[in-house]
Amino acid sequence: MRTPLTTLVGLALLAATAAAQAPRRSQAPVRDGAAYVPPLREVGASAESELRGLIERYQTDRAALLRLWSVPGSEARRAKLGSFYKAWQGRLEEVRWDGLGVPGKVDATLLRQELRYELGLLQREEQLAKETAPLLPAVDALAGLQEARRMLQPLDPKAAAETLDDAARRLEAAQKATKGAAKPSKVVAARAAQQLADLKRALQDWFSYYDSYDPSFSWWTREPYKKATKALDDYAKALREDVVGVKPGQDDPIIGDPIGRQALLDDLVNEMIPYTPEELVQIANREFAWCEAEMKKASREMGFGDDWKKALDKVRSLYVEPGKQPELVRELALEAIEFVQKKDLVTVPPLAADVWRMEMMSPERQKIAPFFLGGEVIQVSYPTDTMAHEDKLNSLRANNVHFSRAVVFHELIPGHHLQGFMAQRYNPHRRLFQTPFHSEGWALWWEFLLWDQGFPRSPEDKVGMLFWRMHRCARIIFSLSFHLGTMTPEQCIDFLVERVGHDRWTATGEVRRSFTGQYSPLYQAAYMLGGLQFRSLHEQLVKGGRMSNREFHDSILKLGPIPVEMVRVLLLNEGPRKDFRASWKFAGERP
Repeated sequence: MRTPLTTLVGLALLAATAAAQAPRRSQAPVRDGAAYVPPLREVGASAESELRGLIERYQTDRAALLRLWSVPGSEARRAKLGSFYKAWQGRLEEVRWDGLGVPGKVDATLLRQELRYELGLLQREEQLAKETAPLLPAVDALAGLQEARRMLQPLDPKAAAETLDDAARRLEAAQKATKGAAKPSKVVAARAAQQLADLKRALQDWFSYYDSYDPSFSWWTREPYKKATKALDDYAKALREDVVGVKPGQDDPIIGDPIGRQALLDDLVNEMIPYTPEELVQIANREFAWCEAEMKKASREMGFGDDWKKALDKVRSLYVEPGKQPELVRELALEAIEFVQKKDLVTVPPLAADVWRMEMMSPERQKIAPFFLGGEVIQVSYPTDTMAHEDKLNSLRANNVHFSRAVVFHELIPGHHLQGFMAQRYNPHRRLFQTPFHSEGWALWWEFLLWDQGFPRSPEDKVGMLFWRMHRCARIIFSLSFHLGTMTPEQCIDFLVERVGHDRWTATGEVRRSFTGQYSPLYQAAYMLGGLQFRSLHEQLVKGGRMSNREFHDSILKLGPIPVEMVRVLLLNEGPRKDFRASWKFAGERP
């Protein structure tokens, strides 16, 4: 790990330097509650889709079905969902295409694609289940106990006790097998351990429902239940420690679960991205080259010549003292709001400007998210007094003034908070189709636009913005390469350190977040690629003279967080054909 340039002893001097780089103190307006009530003409002012009710019904019914069939990975759950999706496909075909307006055709296209993709995910889940099945004896029988309860079937306590006892014996035998020479892959073992944990939660819910209310149930099942849950715990622990390599008291190894090229292609079709993974890596490398050239320019301005990593290290040392980060975040947020309003770039409703809140991130969470997370609540990553000395310094450096200035507006306004605020109020049915290419692409697009609008005031500001831009290029490369099977998690960490200039602490956190943080395989690639989509659309509509900046951004916010190609269709008012396939090549030559 790179040795920090300072220690906490020298914090006061660095804090003074950082304070000089921080934004001027702003005063948030104090508004009466009446200021939050919009004009009547703005309420429901977006174009209404004929299929809004249909989509809302689908969402509501699907959520109810998932609550009923609640055991993840269950074969019965897959069968029930599969028949549900296929029936909805048939119902959607009954809709008369020619009777729909452009918004209705867009929603029909999105729902059709949603159903097709969900069925594909069930097939993918079935394939994964076949891989883990040899490691998971008795899981279907245990899942069946909870599923029978959910279906209100009568219970035979003696038969349930026998099921539990048999499952415990089979799980104990499987655990002993982990000590043998023929071990499964770490990926499959980690997946199986997670399924065992999910199954234990379902079994706990099943047991607590009957226990004590049915004396016969408790008499028959209490001891077999204890034996079965212990077997689930012990076996999951054995898989994690003996196969995956988890060591008590240490951070878990980063394993992940690569999906392969065909699954990536399927996901790209669902996201309406008409490129191959290899083409996307080429696009990322092109954007990377522009970032490196700009980083060298900023480095020269700072007096470091072309050695931009030295300039980056200097910027990392410009942080505020412990306890002062919330104040900095507040000032940065107000500065960004003032900037976009002064430039007339987007409408900021008074309630959106005032309702956001701030929370501090736990030390444990910072291991996965070493930087900010955001939305209506911005989660601030900064050291606590319980962290190890080196981790404190790493967190200070990772959340310095200039990195923070480049990320607060991404998370709040005009980024995620404003986006989420509007999505709740306009076309809320389209949140079903939410995609990171829109949500993360929108926030990344503002990094593009604010750069062009002169938001960075100094070379240090430029370094802060360029670090994030390079990081998003790197995310495309390392995340797709991991899922293609051409990079390991450790190689991904090395790549972030060597190409982007990350400290190893933050690089490790980013890779852990990417592959074990419950993000979809394309999520990390979506930032830069979604931003490129919005940039291409901006060039066509705003630079082309058809819309102002404010009209462009306000219109996008009211259409919902849908694939950007469908945003383009709606803004151009060109309804998609019934046999629509994504074809928009949005990645032009200009980075």
